[in-house]
Amino acid sequence: MTLLKNIFARIWAAWGLLSFVLSFLVFFLPSMGAYLFKDEKKGQAYFIGVSRVWMTIWLFLIGCSVRVTGRKYFEKGKNYVVVYNHNALLDVPLSAPYVPGPNKTIAKASFAKVPIFGWFYKRGSVLVERGNDKSRLKSFDDMKQALLSGMHMCIYPEGTRNRSSEPMKPFFDGAFKLGISTGKDIIPCVIRGTKEAMPIDKTFYLLPTKLYMDFLPPVSSAGMNSKSLREKVFNIMLEKLTASS
Repeated sequence: MTLLKNIFARIWAAWGLLSFVLSFLVFFLPSMGAYLFKDEKKGQAYFIGVSRVWMTIWLFLIGCSVRVTGRKYFEKGKNYVVVYNHNALLDVPLSAPYVPGPNKTIAKASFAKVPIFGWFYKRGSVLVERGNDKSRLKSFDDMKQALLSGMHMCIYPEGTRNRSSEPMKPFFDGAFKLGISTGKDIIPCVIRGTKEAMPIDKTFYLLPTKLYMDFLPPVSSAGMNSKSLREKVFNIMLEKLTASS
């Protein structure tokens, strides 16, 4: 059974890649309409809307439909720093499209150089070169600007995918310094199912799996320092992951 499962997962991964590329080509031109908006926030809201339709269709095609809870915690007229746990590449198509309202994601600058896809990727992201201090400082300013313009900012505080045996890796401070410096609350989001659909220790592997995104109540950054805010959010997310496992 294990051999058959592995064979199927590789075939399904090929289908996942093919369906991703083909569906991207369908939605690419509509998504580029976001560049026609003079208002950045409205353009990003349109872009996220198109992305949500694309991802809903693609996830259905690969048998990984997503159930989202906790949208009620996004108060109308407010925007947040949204933080996620990070287990697999499959987290990325979930994070921004299913956040209520316009948002941007911190992302690797290298992917913006991919032909055609780079235009889409760049539109939805604040780009950073992680090994470049100047780029990191600029990306922090760009994230502040995104928040101050009324958009949410989406961040994986673990930095990279979790390859450890623990539910989450320790968090970096960046997301929490951002929340404090802009006076924005943090909304934790726990993603489940992607680890099973796309295990970190397997290459080119995908299984149809029910996915879950649970937005949790906002955590105020008022009166907090980055360490205490980071630890508080980490423990809230860890408790949710542990209770759901």
